[in-house]
Amino acid sequence: MGLLDKLSGWLGLRKKQVNVLCLGLDNSGKTTIINQLKPSNTQAQEIVPTIGFNIEKFKSSSLSFTVFDMSGQSRYRSLWEHYYKESNAIIFVIDSSDKLRMVVAKEELDTLLNHEDIRNKKIPVLFFANKMDLRDALSSVKVSQMLCLENIKDKPWHICASNAIKGEGLQEGLDWLQDQITQSYQNNEQMNDQA
Repeated sequence: MGLLDKLSGWLGLRKKQVNVLCLGLDNSGKTTIINQLKPSNTQAQEIVPTIGFNIEKFKSSSLSFTVFDMSGQSRYRSLWEHYYKESNAIIFVIDSSDKLRMVVAKEELDTLLNHEDIRNKKIPVLFFANKMDLRDALSSVKVSQMLCLENIKDKPWHICASNAIKGEGLQEGLDWLQDQITQSYQNNEQMNDQA
């Protein structure tokens, strides 16, 4: 059973569609993380860099996931905004060993959070400080400081240290994301009941 199957079971939601954007600079590990989230019998043995974007769909007994794996290459980042409006959650992956491009990651994150389709949405943002297994990797606390995550006041967010190749840290992040999505659906249903 893949991590997304586990997530859907915990959510206890019936036939809910969850659209998740997986964003970050190129070579940060987005595709590897998504591969780890898939059921084990559908995981790819070899991961290649994403050109443009990939869409992965997963069904479980109670949830249908659509994960948009967006290329982080600079020429493709303009594609990201076309998927903001329909997103229920964002996974933002950072290569914690790439100190030189941390400024670029922050700029892209700021652009994302200030986009009109994201700015007023209270969707959860999960950050994976990936590649923690590498010798020069920054801690998740240091990554959080460099990205100024403490300034995000209008959205729930969480950062996890991860090693996507081994799947380390992914479960913690998915547990948090599951709680946030569950709360969001429950709040929306309560608002609909009151209307």
